[in-house]
Amino acid sequence: MSTTVIILAAGKGTRMRSQLPKVLQPLAGKPLLGHVIQTAKQLQAQRIITIFGHGGSTVQETFKQEKIEWVEQAEQLGTGHAVQMTLPVLPHDGFSLILYGDVPLVTSETLEKLLEASQNTGIGMITLNVVNTTGYGRIVRKNQKVQAIVEHKDASEEQRQITEINTGIYCVENRKLHEWLPKLSNANSQGEYYLTDIVAMAVADGLEIASIQPALDFEVEGINDRIQLASLERAFQQQQAFNLMRNGVAFADPARFDLRGSVTTGQDVYIDINVILEGHCEIGSNVEIGAGCILKDARIASNTKIQPYSVIDHAIVGEKVIIGPFARLRPGTELADEVHIGNFVEVKNSRLEKGVKANHFTYLGDSEVGATSNIGAGTITCNYDGVNKHKTIIGESAFIGSNSSLVAPLSIGKGATIGAGSVITRDVPENTLAFERSQQIEKANYQRPQKTK
Repeated sequence: MSTTVIILAAGKGTRMRSQLPKVLQPLAGKPLLGHVIQTAKQLQAQRIITIFGHGGSTVQETFKQEKIEWVEQAEQLGTGHAVQMTLPVLPHDGFSLILYGDVPLVTSETLEKLLEASQNTGIGMITLNVVNTTGYGRIVRKNQKVQAIVEHKDASEEQRQITEINTGIYCVENRKLHEWLPKLSNANSQGEYYLTDIVAMAVADGLEIASIQPALDFEVEGINDRIQLASLERAFQQQQAFNLMRNGVAFADPARFDLRGSVTTGQDVYIDINVILEGHCEIGSNVEIGAGCILKDARIASNTKIQPYSVIDHAIVGEKVIIGPFARLRPGTELADEVHIGNFVEVKNSRLEKGVKANHFTYLGDSEVGATSNIGAGTITCNYDGVNKHKTIIGESAFIGSNSSLVAPLSIGKGATIGAGSVITRDVPENTLAFERSQQIEKANYQRPQKTK
């Protein structure tokens, strides 16, 4: 069976009070529409048809790398009208899932259930039972079968007691869409073409309408303003934290955690408050992540401790490593086992072998540091000449004194020692002491400058 995903993404989103189209507003670090497209890809849909309108060029540019068929809805004449725009490119065979760019979190598992339920009937929908039904269309049933969708404003007092509502998400056989969509009418107070009318057409044709409910209520929540967006963000993040806890992760407070991507974890991982994980992260067992840390596309091996307010970006970290606090690992960094990276140390595009220590106020860029070497406080690799980057190679068991400047390209041999305060511009052989200082000048009875009165 071929599956088409139709995504309605033409709305302006006036209530967002933003120049950014609503479907590009971020949730968990990704545009709302991006979540829906990702879900469509997880379903292995043969075709993804996205209906655009307001801010269309920006929306298309954002997803230019995706395999999407774009259809324009120049006039906003209702949900039925939006789906009508797909008819020239909509296949006649298979089924279509009708989704929304501002309903970002419906899962592939829920949609697979909907696809399966719709196979024998030709049409299915997702409904939801809620406490506060104000403003929602009610699902009217007879003998437990869906008979109609009645909008809140049109519902009788008895119908308003119904707690089952319409989510607007449908699965419909394509040949039926080609039959029903041209028959939609805008003879209503809004002058719009409503997609809900296909339910009445299905009932009139004697079809039974399949229905399922999502595993989680927030899967079918739509976004109209920033308050709803913030509420959905927190609900989603809390659910992600719960999923991680089921896999053995402990949180200081699951309400203060953000996962903006994906993560795999070992057992007994501890995450303190206000930690953000971005991209795809891999975290081993017995890892501690301190408060305020940010990890992006990071690989952290087991038994490592990341102390508060450290940033790890596209870096690989070995076992039994200590990082931070206030450390920064930039892209291309690789730390072997038992490395110590201390407070206000920055490492970029460098490989540090086992047991290296750089505990204070240091910058290591474009460098290789041999095992058990010690990098003194205030040391920097001067890797940039204003045009090109150059490499610094430090051998095993080297000792770099505090406040040294290592001017690349440079090689410091195994077991070499660099005196504190040196500017090293030439290669240093193995087991050699190298230092560079100007003459120390002393003036007796020196009088400090005084403030002018």
